[in-house]
Amino acid sequence: MGCGKQLPKHTEVLCFICDSKINITPFHLFDNNYVADKFIGRAKIEQACSLTLFSKRGLMQHLMHLLKYNGKKEIGIYLGKKYGKLLAAEHKYQQIDCIVPVPLHIKKFEKRGYNQSECFASGLAEVLQKPVLTNGLVRLNLKDSQTKKRRLERWKNVATDFDCMDEKALENKHILLVDDVLTTGATLDACANILNQIENTKVSIATICVVMK
Repeated sequence: MGCGKQLPKHTEVLCFICDSKINITPFHLFDNNYVADKFIGRAKIEQACSLTLFSKRGLMQHLMHLLKYNGKKEIGIYLGKKYGKLLAAEHKYQQIDCIVPVPLHIKKFEKRGYNQSECFASGLAEVLQKPVLTNGLVRLNLKDSQTKKRRLERWKNVATDFDCMDEKALENKHILLVDDVLTTGATLDACANILNQIENTKVSIATICVVMK
C-alpha cells in the first residue's frame, strides 16, 4: 500500500522497502521529548510518543489518507503492531492497563464505517496484550475538520467535545490514549483532561504520526 507493487511472500501491507522508509522516532525512549513537551501546562501526562514524523507528500501522508478515507483499516493495525513491539520493550509502557482510542462522532463513524484510531489501538493491543476500551470516551459534537485550523482555533473547537461513558471501567487505570496524527494536541488535550478527572487514573499518549512545527 506504500508503492503499489506486489508484496513479497511473508509480508503484509508494506513491502520491506516501504517499511524501511518509516523513520521511527526515539520519543518512546525518553520522558522528555517533542511529543511530551506539547502537553506541558495543558494536560497531565505520564508519557507521550509518536511512531514517526508526518511529512507532506511523503509516505506517511499517503498511508494516513488511505487509512482515514479509503477504508484501509489494515494500515492502522499494521502500524499499531509495529509500534507495539517497541513499546513492549520499555518498562514504562508495560505499566499500561488499557488502551482508549480517540473517538469519532457517531455520524462520522457511521459514514466512514470505522474509527482509524481504533484500528491503531487494536494493533497495539495485539502486541501489548491490553484491552481496548472503545466505550471509554464519546465525542459529543460533530464539527468541521481540524485540518486547516490554527492551534487556538483547534483548542476552542474541541475543548468541550468529549465525555466519559463508563468511569468505573477506567478507575485506577493507567490509560494509553491513542490517535492517528498529532498536530497541535488540542484533541488529545481535551480527551486527557476528561480522563484525568476519573478517580486515580494515569494517562499516557501514543500516536502514529506527529507533525513537527
